Amino acid sequence: MGILDPGFPARIFDLNGSGADADLPPPPGESGISVFAALLLPELADWQPVLDRAGVPFQSAVRVASSAGSHGTTFLGELLASGAVEEVAFYRAIAQELGVSFQPTVDAGRLLIRDADCLAALRRPIPKLLMARMEEKAGATTLLVAPDRASFSTLRRLCGRDAELRRRLRIVAPSALRRAMLERAAPLLARSAVTELFDRRPDCSARTVLTGSQGYVLGAISVALPWAFAEFPSGAFLAFHIFFSLLFLACVGLRVMALSWTPPPPRGHQECTSPDCPVYSVLVALHREANVVPDLLVALSRLRWPRSKLEIKLVCEADDLETIAAINAHPLRSYVEVVAVSPGEPRTKPKALAFALPLVSGEFVVLYDAEDRPHPLQLMEAWQKFRASGPELACLQAPLEVSNRTETIVSRMFAFEYTALFRRLLPWLAAKGVMFPLGGTSNHFRLSALAEVGGWDPYNVTEDADLGLRLARFGYRADMISCPTLEDGPEEFKIWRPQRTRWFKGWMQTWLVHMRNPRRLAGDLDPMSFWVGQILFAGMAVSALVHPILIVTLAWLTLHIAAGVPLSTWQSSLLWIDSGNIALGYASFMALGSTGLKRQEKEGLWKVCLFTPVYWAMMSVAAWCALFQLIRRPHHWDKTPHRSARPKIVVRSRPASGPAGTA
Repeated sequence: MGILDPGFPARIFDLNGSGADADLPPPPGESGISVFAALLLPELADWQPVLDRAGVPFQSAVRVASSAGSHGTTFLGELLASGAVEEVAFYRAIAQELGVSFQPTVDAGRLLIRDADCLAALRRPIPKLLMARMEEKAGATTLLVAPDRASFSTLRRLCGRDAELRRRLRIVAPSALRRAMLERAAPLLARSAVTELFDRRPDCSARTVLTGSQGYVLGAISVALPWAFAEFPSGAFLAFHIFFSLLFLACVGLRVMALSWTPPPPRGHQECTSPDCPVYSVLVALHREANVVPDLLVALSRLRWPRSKLEIKLVCEADDLETIAAINAHPLRSYVEVVAVSPGEPRTKPKALAFALPLVSGEFVVLYDAEDRPHPLQLMEAWQKFRASGPELACLQAPLEVSNRTETIVSRMFAFEYTALFRRLLPWLAAKGVMFPLGGTSNHFRLSALAEVGGWDPYNVTEDADLGLRLARFGYRADMISCPTLEDGPEEFKIWRPQRTRWFKGWMQTWLVHMRNPRRLAGDLDPMSFWVGQILFAGMAVSALVHPILIVTLAWLTLHIAAGVPLSTWQSSLLWIDSGNIALGYASFMALGSTGLKRQEKEGLWKVCLFTPVYWAMMSVAAWCALFQLIRRPHHWDKTPHRSARPKIVVRSRPASGPAGTA
């Protein structure tokens, strides 16, 4: 319970103890924040002179005090997050109250601070005390301070009797000092982002594509296969088909097993304003996304979470000036921060996230993409599920839903695939307690677990799939929540193909990384998770690679039959194997996706049926492109362009605070 009733100040308790309610104005003779309000929240007494100087009305301050009591936060944190006063105006008023200068900007090159202290300061959430020394001319130094309540009280007492301190002291807004500190720490963060996982767990890093032993095995296979086909063409071709058919059928079997599971009915979600709710961090990686910035800020503003316990990091490449300018064109609250990632290879999304991870202070952290529109109650549902579970629950995956499914046949197929994955396959794996690859966005992590396993691998282009497997190897588990995230799927093959190429390449990377020591992997995972990992990472990629071979073989044998040429025994075997694989593959794909569709989404299902063979051929093209990229450009990141969301697909919800776009 907060100190004040949520309806305050329209409803004020009778201080005489009668229990009567009354609508009371500020006590007469008091300007601004009164002693009356200070009785309700003692922190107001310390900030009263500053609030008067900043022109914060009495009613606004008491509302802030009420929110601080309800959320279990400080008055200062609630004030800055509420937008009742601009951060610069408030800290300028602090400087005036102390009789010292206000420093509007900070030159990072003149900061006198150790790297370790700089990183420690950046990990502290606003409005915790921030302090640094800055070099002036002739070797003199000034003290830069963004005070909190305790340090403000101390400074007010000291400045009243120390003229030298008043001369050397500068008050600075936290965001200005943090920007300078971030610029100062950028080289260290960039180095750590690239090397941290490789230094700690080289066996889990995709920096090396193939180990020596893997290269030896691959070389032996590349010599043995041509020899076998040259010496025993019929037998080798049949053995080749049987081996890869087993992988193909394993993928079919996984879909069939998921089909046999009935998902539980969805639970309702409710907002919680408990003071126990922790700080929640939101990371959004943006690269050349200036056109979707307004939609992103609107979507983030709809998240239902106490603003004083929310921190949002918009992670951009430092040389992506257009996106950074688009963000800065909007008025941002104190809990929104732009993190500029130093340019350097590899230029991947996980490298940017690894750069920002040391700056996160929340107990939980969620990852979103620039085009995402998460359900407003998604953070609430995730936290409540984390709270109800033990520390072994490290991650929660929100379902992804494609909002432009009916625009083109490509987006329709993409949405159908997402339906099978996020409404059927992944929930089934989660319900069975089996490892599953995370989706590329809307992953909610327990920060301590994420840090323990090494965070994101900057060299893996499907960092989500890798992280899902790595968490399982460390003894953690992942689960699903029901509040979805809307996103737009690719509508054209030229956009779909590079994205799917990156996905296949990343699955190949993930399999190669974790299969460096198969015995150790099998020991780290339970048997079902081990085999599911083989199917999802190796099986799916191999199925896409061999699909055109099966089709060509089937067509060749069909032409033989049409021409009246009798088939040999091994050719007849191939005919049955390939036709069975193709039929079962298409049927299981259609069955799993169609059972996940809602009634209104089944309109046009016949288009999906007719286009499935073409879509599988598209996946084969992407898989072969991925294999070539793995050899020539293993860490190249194919950027997926996004466009501004259409008004009809925006999640409808009352903004949590502030006008749209202020996040």
